Amino acid sequence: MQVIATNTTNNPAIIKFEFDEFIVKNKNFEFKNIDETKVSPLAKQLFFLPFVKTIYISGNFIAIEKFSIVEWEDVKGDVVEQINAFFSNGGQVLLPEELENKKQPITIYGETTPNPAVLKFVSNKLLTKTAVEFKNIDETTASPLAKELFKFPFVKEIFIDENYISITKFAIAEWDEITLELRTFIKEFIENGNVVIDESLLAVTAVHQKQQEAYFDSLDVTSQQIINIIEEYVKPAVQSDGGNIMFDSFDPAEKRVKVILQGACSGCPSSTFTLKNGIENMLKDMLKDNDLKVEAING
Repeated sequence: MQVIATNTTNNPAIIKFEFDEFIVKNKNFEFKNIDETKVSPLAKQLFFLPFVKTIYISGNFIAIEKFSIVEWEDVKGDVVEQINAFFSNGGQVLLPEELENKKQPITIYGETTPNPAVLKFVSNKLLTKTAVEFKNIDETTASPLAKELFKFPFVKEIFIDENYISITKFAIAEWDEITLELRTFIKEFIENGNVVIDESLLAVTAVHQKQQEAYFDSLDVTSQQIINIIEEYVKPAVQSDGGNIMFDSFDPAEKRVKVILQGACSGCPSSTFTLKNGIENMLKDMLKDNDLKVEAING
């Protein structure tokens, strides 16, 4: 088996190394460090490369996310050589017992949120490292789970972050009628080894770009202070309610802070109160500026 192609992805830090046959079937694996590679000799070998951050194995490809210390053009060939040498020496992608289609034990439970149209489904397994919101099925290229959930006629919007999924419903159904059905579906979907989010396919939208370190580094000092306050003091509480808040922009002339609300926060009846009486007052106090104003550009 040999690498037949290398392809870029929507995430410039991730490259796919593709083969002419499947290396795993009906399963997907993600390894974030060498300690997690007991089931994959290949992943373990690749983590000896100092620039390897995360490894994804699925279907006929291996996707590798790199640290910023190198550029792919400088190291891509070395990775190809190492993978090809590994297979030439009889190396295994996965240990034989992992090739069996075993279910992964998953726990899913539902939590109410301040938004009556949104329910939060919490998993005992990390689902994504990047918060993603889906407004409709056309936006679900990177998430097979979201795509399947949109096939339920009562699902309006989906937000996935860390270990939970916030689902917004249409008014045609009540939560007590559909919660068990959704919880069971999500649990079985993940247990069967299906992909929740393929982070290599996430579109590089403005929202995603604003979650990157490079964007933070390009901002003025006040904007960076606002982001740090939101991340440390506001976001944890918002996430516990099944939502997310992101910094969008700061206008120093108007003293106006714009934020993006996602998940349960988007369209929540209490979001305006939270913005004005919570976040705005906090920023005024911590930045010593009573003229600051906070507004959401959505929700």
